[in-house]
Amino acid sequence: MVEWITNTMTSLGYLGIGLLMFLENLFPPIPSELIMPLAGFTVSQGKMQVLPAILAGVVGTILGAFPWYYAGKLFGEERLRDLADKYGKWITVSGRDIDKANNWFTRYGGMAVFLCRLVPGVRTLISLPAGLNNMPLIPFLIYSTIGTTLWVSFLTGAGYLLGDHYELVDKYLGPVSKIVLLILVIGFGLWVLRKNMRKSAE
Repeated sequence: MVEWITNTMTSLGYLGIGLLMFLENLFPPIPSELIMPLAGFTVSQGKMQVLPAILAGVVGTILGAFPWYYAGKLFGEERLRDLADKYGKWITVSGRDIDKANNWFTRYGGMAVFLCRLVPGVRTLISLPAGLNNMPLIPFLIYSTIGTTLWVSFLTGAGYLLGDHYELVDKYLGPVSKIVLLILVIGFGLWVLRKNMRKSAE
């Protein structure tokens, strides 16, 4: 996997970054945790510029979100769950994963799209419940772009700092992402609580 990602990025440059991030959103087993740190490492060698690399990653990710978003709109929850249970093993997606993403969306609304773009494992699938729940396209794009830009920038920066040890990002990000997820949930919960208290006071 690492060799294929490296060869694609070396031969296609910024287009390769965009293509890889597009495919990463279609097929979750392809890890952005390797793609963008490698881009950051390439930047550190002077072979790429940081802003075009980040832009390519963001554009590829957003384009890759559209198929999942429109799949949610077209197929519906029950049919998607059945398809995932039947064929999802090829892309490591199950009906349970769809239910998990949908619960996130139901609980947090549009903000879930932003939050989940920062969490490995859920970031790709959050486009499905956005489509299932007929989230308007413009807010979906805004939340997705902001969250994706933060995520892609973080991974690129980590790869830049780690240099030729950029693969460590993928190794250590799993445990760290759970902590980040917990912090995000607590922070968002406090924001909702404060908002409700303010409404009650009014």
